[in-house]
Amino acid sequence: MRKRSFPVPVAIITVFLAVACPFFRAAAAHGAERLDPAVRFDKLVVEKKARRLTALSDGRVLREYRVALGPNADGPKRLQGDQKTPEGLYRVDGKNPNSRYHKNLGVSYPNERDRETASALGGNPGGDIKIHGLGPKFRHLGKDHWRYDWTLGCIAVTDEEMDELYFHTDVGAAIEILP
Repeated sequence: MRKRSFPVPVAIITVFLAVACPFFRAAAAHGAERLDPAVRFDKLVVEKKARRLTALSDGRVLREYRVALGPNADGPKRLQGDQKTPEGLYRVDGKNPNSRYHKNLGVSYPNERDRETASALGGNPGGDIKIHGLGPKFRHLGKDHWRYDWTLGCIAVTDEEMDELYFHTDVGAAIEILP
């Protein structure tokens, strides 16, 4: 009796589907439905260790994004140039649709506590901390951008995610940055 084997193309397709299906399921699960244009994110919570930004509206979690931070991400920002992302309570203090990094939301760093800490250390706390997209230089990283801490202390999401954050977040929204 002759043993029957599958033709090579069927075997290749079977292997491809076995490998690709989990990927496509994960991609579909990650893709979220569009938000109603009236939805406002009133609080953004950044968890540095988890590399996650959570967008909330009236206490409800509506979106979660992976983030890249500064290369010295452990611990709070103390001084200008330390390449750390601050920790504490802040506000969105501005919006820039023409940022080098696609678009950005300004973070009201430094707050009074940050200024006092820097002063006690004999230095300047710095500033210009943003939540921003990738921009042309880092766009090639795509969804994997969070695996590389490449900002100078800012918080980065993909350009598409920044479009959503920018649209649904108003100046004055709360920002909490946790270790």
